[in-house]
Amino acid sequence: MARILKGAPVTAGLNEKMSRQVEELKSKGIVPTLCILRVGAEPDDLTYEKSAKKRCEKAGVEVQVVALPKDVDQATFDEALMKANSDDNIHGILMFRPLPEQLDSEKARQMLDPSKDVDGCTDASLAHVFAGYENGFPPCTAEAVMEMLHHYDIQIKGKKAMVIGRSLVVGKPVSFMLLSEDAAVQICHKKAPCAEAFAKDASHADILVVAAGSAKLVRPEFTNPKQTIIDVGINFDEEKGGICGDVDFAAVEPMVENITPVPGGIGSVTTCILVKHVIEAAQRRLLCC
Repeated sequence: MARILKGAPVTAGLNEKMSRQVEELKSKGIVPTLCILRVGAEPDDLTYEKSAKKRCEKAGVEVQVVALPKDVDQATFDEALMKANSDDNIHGILMFRPLPEQLDSEKARQMLDPSKDVDGCTDASLAHVFAGYENGFPPCTAEAVMEMLHHYDIQIKGKKAMVIGRSLVVGKPVSFMLLSEDAAVQICHKKAPCAEAFAKDASHADILVVAAGSAKLVRPEFTNPKQTIIDVGINFDEEKGGICGDVDFAAVEPMVENITPVPGGIGSVTTCILVKHVIEAAQRRLLCC
């Protein structure tokens, strides 16, 4: 029977620390503020927005929502983004992506002020992860994985880690973050040519991070009894309905030492990290002024 690594204890510790930091900033006349820039009203965006606002409110962080119509033109969008960039009272910007086809997503990504890029999408933020530059922030989900490992005292140094997934949101950045803490890291993806060898490699990992976006991809043959599995996936369970992860939890949970559930695992920590980044951005602003 595995130890279930739930997100709630992690967020409770972060919330307590963040509330203290916000009170300190407010005592100095600074109110940490997040700007959410949303185009259209996609259900996933609205769900995450609601969660982010709830987390911010709990920590004392202000939220401004800039909601633009789905058919917004490039000039109007650029104006809204630049206004948030130049507003000294806004410390972090969450720009929902992907943007509609009529907007230049790459241009928007490069326009975003790296010092306010609290979701880690600009080149400067990715350089922070890959090269250690002190600008920008890691992607929230990637940092949430590391926060989970740290909270539950999962040893990283000297351990074998495999990351399934290669996105810039989770797979690649979390691979480098594990590497920076002295893990031996292997990164793979769900289109690997030989599934049997793929599972064999995974079964040798001490830490398995799964962010492939493929429901119940990881089965017992991917595991070993001393393994820690961090499941980042959020998928619709076609068999039972509801949400499931990239790991077949019912089949895998008895086979490993530690595992995160879906839901109730990484998702709640991710929104907490977003708030943490807004507070850190406000602290950086205080130090440079």
